Amino acid sequence: MEAGNLLGFIPLNQPPQRLVRSPRFSAFPRTVTVTLTVNASLSSQGENRYKGPRPGREWIADWVSNNDDLVRSLPIYVGGLSLLAVLFNRTVSGIAPVADASSSQSRADLLTLGLAVTNILNGLVWLSIRPKSISLVNPNGVECQRIASHLPDFVISELLWAWNSLSDVTCCRSLVIVYDGKCILQTGFAAASLSNGSDAVVVDTNKLIEGSLYLGVLKSALQSYLANLSLYPGKSQLPFLPSNTQAVILQPLGDKGMAIIGGDTIRGFTSDDQVWITLIGEKLDATLTKAI
Repeated sequence: MEAGNLLGFIPLNQPPQRLVRSPRFSAFPRTVTVTLTVNASLSSQGENRYKGPRPGREWIADWVSNNDDLVRSLPIYVGGLSLLAVLFNRTVSGIAPVADASSSQSRADLLTLGLAVTNILNGLVWLSIRPKSISLVNPNGVECQRIASHLPDFVISELLWAWNSLSDVTCCRSLVIVYDGKCILQTGFAAASLSNGSDAVVVDTNKLIEGSLYLGVLKSALQSYLANLSLYPGKSQLPFLPSNTQAVILQPLGDKGMAIIGGDTIRGFTSDDQVWITLIGEKLDATLTKAI
């Protein structure tokens, strides 16, 4: 019944009429304007009403790092005050200064004295052991740039690109590339020659190739990172690097060569630097394989 009444109001003999939108009421610009306004207002409200987690601070760790000397000497103060407290207690209480094994007070005082002495010794150990500060060093050597003359121009430009990239971004101060039994690049700082202090030591490729460092890197085909070069006996196989080179990365270039990268900071090459140097080594190997 209700459906019939509804159809009764619709004239079926007339064609459907189309709604004509007036050109004066264009919805597109108005919609864009409203959308931008709402988005801007929502973003401003979101910034002002942010209720999410915020990074916290380790107050205790910060205080300890800022008061390192005080924290290291704190056990000495605690032990000294404990000794004074024990002596003051025995003096005030009228106990004989000689320890009596049958007295419970004497046994407690002996235990307290042992703990106090332990605190004092612990504080002395903390003061004597301090972490060694790591800082940059100025390489002891001369600057040089030696490039093999038989290389094409595009190879030379890529070698220089690798050097500029490493020296600008990382702690690299020396770069030596040996490929196919020849030193094709020696740039940056190098050890000074004994005969002429202004000249750099020439890389003896024959001696380098026969060394354990070179053979080990090529055999494993993996990057070798000497984070503290002074601790490795293989340092003697790299006489062309400055004497105070702090860290070295040995990057294989396929199975025909190796890149030797010297840094001026102990553990100065980060994990990201090592991954990036590996990619640079693969790129150089692809380029040198085509040219040599």
